[in-house]
Amino acid sequence: MIKDCTRREFLGTLGTAVAGICVSPARLAFASRAPTAPVAVGRCYIYGAEVVQVLSTMFDQLGGLERLVKGKTVAIKINLTGLAANRLRHLPLELTHWTHPQVIGATVHLLGQAGARRIRLLESPMSTAEPLEEFMLQANWEPRDFMSAAPVVEFENTNYLGRAKKYSRLWVPDGGLMFRAYDLNHSYEDCDVFVSLAKLKEHATAGVTLSMKNCFGITPCTIYGEEAGRDEPSLVPRGGRGMFHHGERQPSKSALSEIDLRSPRDPGYRVPRVVADLVAARPVHLAVIDGVETMMGGEGPWTSGRRHVKSGLLIAGTNCVTTDAVAMALMGFDPIADRGKPPFETCDSTLRLAEDLGVGSRDLRQIEVVGTPIAQAKFNARSA
Repeated sequence: MIKDCTRREFLGTLGTAVAGICVSPARLAFASRAPTAPVAVGRCYIYGAEVVQVLSTMFDQLGGLERLVKGKTVAIKINLTGLAANRLRHLPLELTHWTHPQVIGATVHLLGQAGARRIRLLESPMSTAEPLEEFMLQANWEPRDFMSAAPVVEFENTNYLGRAKKYSRLWVPDGGLMFRAYDLNHSYEDCDVFVSLAKLKEHATAGVTLSMKNCFGITPCTIYGEEAGRDEPSLVPRGGRGMFHHGERQPSKSALSEIDLRSPRDPGYRVPRVVADLVAARPVHLAVIDGVETMMGGEGPWTSGRRHVKSGLLIAGTNCVTTDAVAMALMGFDPIADRGKPPFETCDSTLRLAEDLGVGSRDLRQIEVVGTPIAQAKFNARSA
């Protein structure tokens, strides 16, 4: 899978384990009845057989995967942000800012074991329409290992139209915060279960990037990128999602424009709202966060103050807001915090905005934590 983890070793580990703005009254009403769900926390210090064992226990603590995925098509959005050449001190990408292949493979295996009919690994690699498998190979990963982890495993690059004839339009309930609907690759509609498989990190623009911010990457740059086509989507993606950050232009005219063109152009206002919209429009059925090894100080090696951290954590839940709230608490942050307080010093809280949309609760008093208690596993993300 990577240079220091052969295909045989990977399959062996699987085999071993198998053994802040004003809110409208309507949205306040949504927040007051925002759903809650248990969140599982597991201690995991190394990438190996232990990953499958810990995740298996955590999924059982959440009620089991079979009831969620048996006989269904499961789409998994992984986090492979940036380019394969972007590295922190020459460390493997999966030890810093990419979801680790062991966590991906273990999740795929357990989903297959629970009866998933079809598992699809999805990501929108930066500035390319090449197959997702090719992008993985650039990081010295072996995609065939994922294919061996469950009976039917597929891959799709979702940064452009892909294999479909048209984009899928997903509407935001209650009208949305930034856009009323988003045009996405078909993969995010053509599934029964959607999984966000994220990395435990801070984020320079959004404060934190967890299971919700991971969904920012489901948007195709052929429509929402700086170099997207003006009238129709471009054929291939180029550049990043600057329009979401700065609002200097609108999406391709084939998609809907912003709700309010007079709204602030501040990235700390815009990005959290786009993320909240997306998790409302494309609900997350299972959130898994890889915090065994990661980085703090930002979302990738291109940010300042970044550093490698061994936090020894896996986090999972069936509600993305409750899962991210617990993850924030494990990082030493208050999930009730909003703009002006860590980690949201320069941005609005994605958790608060998603809560306002009725996606889930960020109130730890309303969230059952199973497995390792927060008090026993928390660390200080700012000093780690």
